[in-house]
Amino acid sequence: MRKKWIIILFILVVVVVVISYNYIYQDHRTIENENAEFVISSAEIANLFSENSVSSEQKFLNKTIEVSGLISELNTNDITIEDKVFCQFSDDLKLSIDKNSKVKIKGRVIGYDDLLEQVKLDQCTLINN
Repeated sequence: MRKKWIIILFILVVVVVVISYNYIYQDHRTIENENAEFVISSAEIANLFSENSVSSEQKFLNKTIEVSGLISELNTNDITIEDKVFCQFSDDLKLSIDKNSKVKIKGRVIGYDDLLEQVKLDQCTLINN
């Protein structure tokens, strides 16, 4: 009888360890393959965050969004749209895009910078150029 309980306890421990491991080490999100939950202009999202950053973070944080606007700053792996939305790319940008050109970018909202008054996105993908 005691041996039976030891075997049951051992099986239960193994099942809990396997479930815990799978929960902790989930696959990473691929934002490029996800559908955008929100499609919005850079001016609109910046306005929402500047009016009420707490409720906007609750609504947008860690969500995939599509943002459009004019490029105000362009670097090797990031773009700033109308000085309101900062988009960081995983890889270097090797596209022929210029400052003041209209873009549409999909990315994940990671927060709002109160000092610079910019919405921050990461894992960005250029939808059109």
